[in-house]
Amino acid sequence: ALKIIIVSDILTLLSLSWFCLVKASGCGVPSYQPNTGRVVNGEEARPYSWPWQVSLESFFPTCGATLIAPDWVLTAAHCITSTLHNEIDSKRLPCSFLCFTLLHRNDIALLKLEKSAVINDKVQLACLPQQDAALSHNQPCYVTGWGRLYSGGPAATTLQQALLPVVDHSVCSQSDWWGSSAKTTMVCAGGESKSACHGDSGGPLNCKGRDGKWYVEGVTSFVDGRGCNTPKKPTMFTRVASFIPWISEVREAKSAPCT
Repeated sequence: ALKIIIVSDILTLLSLSWFCLVKASGCGVPSYQPNTGRVVNGEEARPYSWPWQVSLESFFPTCGATLIAPDWVLTAAHCITSTLHNEIDSKRLPCSFLCFTLLHRNDIALLKLEKSAVINDKVQLACLPQQDAALSHNQPCYVTGWGRLYSGGPAATTLQQALLPVVDHSVCSQSDWWGSSAKTTMVCAGGESKSACHGDSGGPLNCKGRDGKWYVEGVTSFVDGRGCNTPKKPTMFTRVASFIPWISEVREAKSAPCT
């Protein structure tokens, strides 16, 4: 069965029955600041510094995700496979983790938790960007996850982070880059010696706003099939700012507690 695990020093299952609904005190301001001064080809993340990072697990970590509300998780649609989705829908165990899933064809998905997360100094929310908010070329953002450390290599056992500068769509859509595969509903980031890798899918592209808060600007979607660090093949993310109306509509329509 699918397990949703949220990051702390010791990973905490959101399925525990004593979790209760609490009001979020804000978003995008971790109590433990991430190390952003030096990142070369990725590094182990400081504990608790990305407190909205979620792991989607089915016996082992399969995808990342982002906690955007105490009872809502944002991930990539391709992470919620038909087999896994059917298992969630048809096998409602006493400790089931989800009460609702909705997939969008543009590789973004929302998961509503059966039990809301307790927000504290180690479990916090990422901010959502404004609708259609633009990212600037070379804007520094960070991808986080437990994906493979390199193409064909082992999966990370601790949360990793890597600095991925944003690549403007006018560059990313050039024929020797991603060409027509780069859509305006996507964000390109990285493309040199740093990228997301297999297993990072669904996790956040974290970008710091002018207000000092961290925003989930992208949902990790895909990398080049030839390898995770292929030149001129930045990691592709679903652009969250393009789907703010959809996210708002889904959350409003499913605002009632799980029954």
